[in-house]
Amino acid sequence: MQLGMIGLGRMGGNMVRRLMRNGHQCVVYDLSPANVAALATEGATGSDSMEAFVKSLAKPRAAWVMVPAGAATEATVLKLAALMEPGDTIIDGGNSYFKDDVRRSGLLKEKGFTFVDVGTSGGVWGIDRGYCMMIGGPDDVVKRLDPIFKTLAPGIGTVDKTPGRPAKQGTAEDGYLHCGPAGAGHFVKMVHNGIEYGLMQAYAEGFDIMKFANSPEVAAEHRFTLDLPEIAEVWRRGSVVGSWLLDLTAMALIEDPELKRFTGNVQDSGEGRWTIMAAIEEAVPCDVLSASLYTRFRSRQDHTFAEKMLSGMRNKFGGHIERAAGG
Repeated sequence: MQLGMIGLGRMGGNMVRRLMRNGHQCVVYDLSPANVAALATEGATGSDSMEAFVKSLAKPRAAWVMVPAGAATEATVLKLAALMEPGDTIIDGGNSYFKDDVRRSGLLKEKGFTFVDVGTSGGVWGIDRGYCMMIGGPDDVVKRLDPIFKTLAPGIGTVDKTPGRPAKQGTAEDGYLHCGPAGAGHFVKMVHNGIEYGLMQAYAEGFDIMKFANSPEVAAEHRFTLDLPEIAEVWRRGSVVGSWLLDLTAMALIEDPELKRFTGNVQDSGEGRWTIMAAIEEAVPCDVLSASLYTRFRSRQDHTFAEKMLSGMRNKFGGHIERAAGG
């Protein structure tokens, strides 16, 4: 099957490679001519402009947009819509806000286009592991694009079937799922990433507690000097907290046990915030996810005004004096 890919960064480029490995034809475009040239040498049809990209696609066209969410995606979708024809499909595989998907889908429908949103998880490892995909869009178009999704997905692999799950229950066990109409795919991916924040925070706090198990604050007989890389490794083997995130944690600790190359300034890409906003709209409590997001905000400051307020109040009610840094 033929697919056009706009955006050949860490994920887009590798998705093209995975597709071509399995016999699909890919037309590619990127703002970086070097990225286009690299994939052209591997068998893709390179394009030096969006116009050339659209002309190289067979009708009905399918163009996958894999660029940063927000203004870049908006501009790319609108330009594609100006160049493509009714019956063509635009796929957004980035981390767009689901409400933007709903709006774009309605706009494109008026012009005769179809819109599909694909929440894509897999990162830089997806070229070999495959990409977990959460899809939103019209049934017939999603079904037509199934060969693309099936190739990009991990497949059943070595993951055991869930006990009691009926046979031939759908595509979920292959690693991709049609979640509903436009916006549903990115909504599910949004919550997925919100959960990811919470899981990451739990691991981070647990390893922090173990790192300081030999702290002078602890009674001498209760102090332990623990080997964090080895603990991460043993937890990977049969532990109830085993996960791919733990696998990546173990890798990071082996490479740099003190994590000296990191400052701890943790960014967020948007989905965590959107998940909290959705929870507020639904009046659903999400204590852990909220706390994990706020911790990321906290990581970008030396000290917050709130912490200064805490020191001020402690000083006033109890005469407590702030310790000097390192004191």
